[in-house]
Amino acid sequence: MNQIKVFCPGSVANVSCGFDVLGFCLEPVGDIMSVTKTVTPGVTIGTISGQDLPKDPEKNVASVAVKSLLEAHPSEYGFRIDIEKKIKPGSGIGSSAASAAGAVFAVNELIGRPYSRNELIQFAMAGETLASGAAHADNLAPVLLGGFTLVRSNKSLDIIKLPSPPKLVATVIHPKIELKTIHSRAILKNTIPLEKAVQQWGNLGAFISALYTNDYELLSRSMKDKVIEPYRAMLIPRFEEVKASAIQAGALGSGISGSGPSIFALSKSNEIAEQVGNAMKKQFDDLGLEYDVYISNINNEGIKILH
Repeated sequence: MNQIKVFCPGSVANVSCGFDVLGFCLEPVGDIMSVTKTVTPGVTIGTISGQDLPKDPEKNVASVAVKSLLEAHPSEYGFRIDIEKKIKPGSGIGSSAASAAGAVFAVNELIGRPYSRNELIQFAMAGETLASGAAHADNLAPVLLGGFTLVRSNKSLDIIKLPSPPKLVATVIHPKIELKTIHSRAILKNTIPLEKAVQQWGNLGAFISALYTNDYELLSRSMKDKVIEPYRAMLIPRFEEVKASAIQAGALGSGISGSGPSIFALSKSNEIAEQVGNAMKKQFDDLGLEYDVYISNINNEGIKILH
């Protein structure tokens, strides 16, 4: 095989109570990436459509991730990466993770699949570190593994794939403003009160239990962020109003998607998820702010080969 085309899906990280450890994979939004073997060794960036991204291999997260893979598994071939970038950088739905994960997945296929999807996370982390200034896998893991994932350790990459309750549907609204992860991390505190920490890990444990037991009411009670959301909320226009309108429309819970500015909600059916999306839209309509809305089942496959 000399060429491969893959769909690299978006993702929601943190999921309210799971800062830097919890995430899930989306279905309808993602990048298209084509990777082609070349005679000349090394990694090059070919065409990029949709967004203005660097073609310098040292500055593009896709090529940086692939270089990390090739350092561990050298190849006599080179690789050209062409990207249809449909996830806007700084959107909060895993733009850099989609690029990094998609690139290493594609090259891994072209060199005979020496690594499992789980093992590919370590190489994709190089691209994610370039993008956000921090090595974290909460977006990468669901993109590569599909569904919900829990990162027990970023250092050892001890990652667990979690079950997805069958009725769960996500609504994501992306106001068309850019909020870089590296900037939204900068406003966070290095210490948190013990009381808030206890509440947070209680919510995270209960949320994971709810995924295993399909307990939608417990899931709803657990979607509370006591640590990160209070700081990042101020960076997103009308965040509190959007969140409140989503819950009033029937959502189980709502929060900031990744580092923002996208806002996500989880609902118990497609019908409710659509109602939630309409309620969220009204808040940004009042501001005259443009947005995209995605209604998504939980994508349990992750990255998908198109051709």
